[in-house]
Amino acid sequence: MTSPQPTRRDGEATRQRLLRAALELYTTVGFRATTTPAIAARAGVAEGTIYRHFSGKEHLLNEVFRNAQRWGTAVVRETEGEQPAPRRLRQIAQRLLETAARDAPLTRMLLRHRDEQHLDERSRESEREFRGALQQVMAAGRSEGKVRQGPPDLWTDVWLALVAFVAERVGSRAWTVDSPSVGMALEAGWDAIAQR
Repeated sequence: MTSPQPTRRDGEATRQRLLRAALELYTTVGFRATTTPAIAARAGVAEGTIYRHFSGKEHLLNEVFRNAQRWGTAVVRETEGEQPAPRRLRQIAQRLLETAARDAPLTRMLLRHRDEQHLDERSRESEREFRGALQQVMAAGRSEGKVRQGPPDLWTDVWLALVAFVAERVGSRAWTVDSPSVGMALEAGWDAIAQR
């Protein structure tokens, strides 16, 4: 009798545990301080298992970064339709903050800019796609007369900086999604980009 071979599903489950472990460690202790033994321990596997799925911790960083950027792009695209830009931005912010409350590492990876020197071209492209989707919302808002004149990338960066600040507070449990501070900060984000 032969022993059962690991199934493809088991391999994918292990891969996902490694990605999750890397995401959590990179967004808490940082890329440089994270070691492959720490990733393996967090994922509950032997260190050598990492190398069956990834070439190393930089490869893992790029995978988790791209996953976060694709998720962020999907959040923006979910709001497409006939609604005005201010409503879309509120919906995007709400979704990001709700996710920060239950999955802070994911929103941190999306909104924080660290370790850029380790990102490959595919990762940079996924980030451009996310930011490009938000810039389209800003450009639509400018066309509607709701967002200030000027480059959409500037208003995207201003708005995202405030949303990232709030997401970090929510993710660290300093604020709740429905706290008055969240509402004030998001209103300040809108005030910074709104046409007056």
